[in-house]
Amino acid sequence: MRTFGIFAKQPVPGRVKTRLAADWGNDRAVALYECFVRDLLQKFAAVGDRRVIGFAPCSDVARQWFTETSDETAEESWTLWPQPDLDLGSRMASYFKTWTESAEHRTILIGSDSPSLPAEYLEQAWQLLEENDCVLGPATDGGYYLVGLRGKITDFAAPFKDVEWSTAGVLAQTVRLLKQQDLSLGLLPPWYDVDSAEAVITLKGHLAASEHAQKPCLLSATRQFLDF
Repeated sequence: MRTFGIFAKQPVPGRVKTRLAADWGNDRAVALYECFVRDLLQKFAAVGDRRVIGFAPCSDVARQWFTETSDETAEESWTLWPQPDLDLGSRMASYFKTWTESAEHRTILIGSDSPSLPAEYLEQAWQLLEENDCVLGPATDGGYYLVGLRGKITDFAAPFKDVEWSTAGVLAQTVRLLKQQDLSLGLLPPWYDVDSAEAVITLKGHLAASEHAQKPCLLSATRQFLDF
């Protein structure tokens, strides 16, 4: 069983893309984030054997929003799973513990800040999990855009304990934890998150270059928002 998950928040002003909102204002930043979520759900609608939206906050309103949005954007079904009201590391550990049910399972998780993430990176991740306990996709800001575990792991909290989240040291701290637990690691190519005004410029340039090179990124909502 291969389970693919996305952690995403309901697009609410003041709760998403706060760094970007400092330059853009809340309404515009939230609108772009909603485009990211819609495009990711559409792009990865057929990935793996099972697809999970780990949504936040844990509320009926958020559940309804993600139900309607996934129905609108994806042909394949998504399972909704409310993120527990815990720190990020504990939420990630809970996700893996919930969806990795046997030694044969391979479980992957991404966030919602990398809309241009290539689909082939996910295929590489599945392959790496056949030979490694963990797979990481390093982000250019020092964190990671993807993490995957295979089912033989017994302590799902181990890779996420005491990490200083939202800092440039996240990846290095996580690797140290994997070494301490004697867990093998497969590594994907680096990729970038979009969480600031400068990163939006990077994304727009990437989309323009991809289009001119006749290798367009299939991000219809984001492209429309950025006036392509």
